[in-house]
Amino acid sequence: MANADDMAWFKRNFHGPMARAVRGTPITVDFLTALACQETGEVWPLLRRKLTDVDRVLTLCVGDTIDRRSAFPASRAELLAAPRGQEMFAMARQALVDMARFVKGYEAVARQPAKYCHAFGVFQVDIQHFRKDPDYFLDRTWASFEGTLERAMGVLRFALKKRGFEGCTALSDLELATVGIVYNTGGVRASAGLNQGFRPPGGTFYGQALFDLIRLAHTVPDPGAAGPMLAVPPAGEALVAAPLPVGAGGTPMKVTVSEGMLRLRSAPEISDPPQKNVVAHLPDGHPVRAHSGPLKGFFGIETSFKGALIRGFASARFLVADAPDAPIELTRPAPTPPAAGIVAVHMPAKAGLVTRRRDPATARSVDEKNAPGRTGTTPDELRRELAAIVAWLGVDNPQFLRYRPTRTATFCNIYAHDFCRLAGGYLPRVWWSSPALLRLAAGAQVRPLLGDTIVEMRANDLFRWLRDFGADFGWRQAGTPTELQAEVNQGAVGAIVARRKEEGRSGHIAMVVPEAAARPARRDRGGAVTAPLQSQAGADNFRYGTGRANWWNGEQFAESAFWLHA
Repeated sequence: MANADDMAWFKRNFHGPMARAVRGTPITVDFLTALACQETGEVWPLLRRKLTDVDRVLTLCVGDTIDRRSAFPASRAELLAAPRGQEMFAMARQALVDMARFVKGYEAVARQPAKYCHAFGVFQVDIQHFRKDPDYFLDRTWASFEGTLERAMGVLRFALKKRGFEGCTALSDLELATVGIVYNTGGVRASAGLNQGFRPPGGTFYGQALFDLIRLAHTVPDPGAAGPMLAVPPAGEALVAAPLPVGAGGTPMKVTVSEGMLRLRSAPEISDPPQKNVVAHLPDGHPVRAHSGPLKGFFGIETSFKGALIRGFASARFLVADAPDAPIELTRPAPTPPAAGIVAVHMPAKAGLVTRRRDPATARSVDEKNAPGRTGTTPDELRRELAAIVAWLGVDNPQFLRYRPTRTATFCNIYAHDFCRLAGGYLPRVWWSSPALLRLAAGAQVRPLLGDTIVEMRANDLFRWLRDFGADFGWRQAGTPTELQAEVNQGAVGAIVARRKEEGRSGHIAMVVPEAAARPARRDRGGAVTAPLQSQAGADNFRYGTGRANWWNGEQFAESAFWLHA
């Protein structure tokens, strides 16, 4: 398949016509680049290395020789019987032979005289359209970039209408990927997420593969640009979207609460129970921008909090005017953990002691040999590695006492720590005590001593740690479950954490894991994730599940948040 170097070649050669074609639409050059990679990425990246003539490369961008199909032509005989079908077969047959001279994967099928191509052009127009528009195929309009691009944009405009995106000026990567699914199949079931469209044997669905390619295209700068939209992450980290700033406009306001946090809601009303429609919690003094209202005593607001772009409705009683030039801080996760000052800490190892999954839980981290990790450089590799971590930890194995709940304790915090440690993200099992933090901040060296300078971390503690220290160790918040699941599907580490109202009672943390065809997240009819795919220890241990929708908004919890680590 195509890589970043191939995308750079594609942009160098075709950026101009693509930029002109997308003007006035939410389609982007990166999306078209990704679409070309998804449609013919097994062909032109090989051809460009063997041929210097770009036009010749374009004429050889053909494919799809699968015989079993429901669309016209269902057979070679049906094609030959159609008006000008003999001409079409001859051209489609020769196109296959010509392309197979350079692409070895097609050599065997090209030796079969009945075989021919069914799709033509960089953006692959299917032969089913031959009966309505024979000239497009027989005049080889598809073999020019302008010809294939014009046809693709026509289909994409249809797809935008089908998705209800007409009139939009910009779309997210996730929304663009659903437009691509319509391009591939003619329709989309939003509630099914990106696991839709063509899927090669053992491969990734069209929708998810296209999303992966859109993200990769963001790492390739356009000709003349100062740099790419996203930097290439190191091995073992996912290509996660950068935090989005608050948009322009809106009335500057700030939160004013005397107790607890401001509940930001999905609608201008207090739900029953009151926590049910809460989408975020904001602290006293936090700046926001009001874009609507007051309506029913609520302002529609937007803000950024701990790296998450958050939108919702806030009670007018808890907002006051802010300075006109009051900034809204954009928290960016640190690329590497701190090497001095307040640094990561672990329970010191004990000579000769191996901490195993079979042993009862302690403050030490699992250190068994041959544990899996996360070292991949592609979304497919990272997804497989996260699945291997889930399998190895075996949280539902009754023999693994480390995670098995007892009559008085559950171990969601320990499972989350072990998961993150194997995946390369720091989530503490123990953390510095308050006096130790003061000494570290002053530049002193502190020895980790359990019960003195370090303390064990429970779910409520992890909630506070992520809020206060998470960004220093690579974490940022996600604004919605949909954003959280989409980034985890790229191979990122994700977690949902909720803090209990009653101090001393257990909060909860669950890891969010990549979806698979047989293991989807739960979505509503519009495609919004209502319950991400989770893996957890707790009162109920499971490797994969969606649990109870909106559990983090239970009335027993004071606040909750979604967290991401690349």
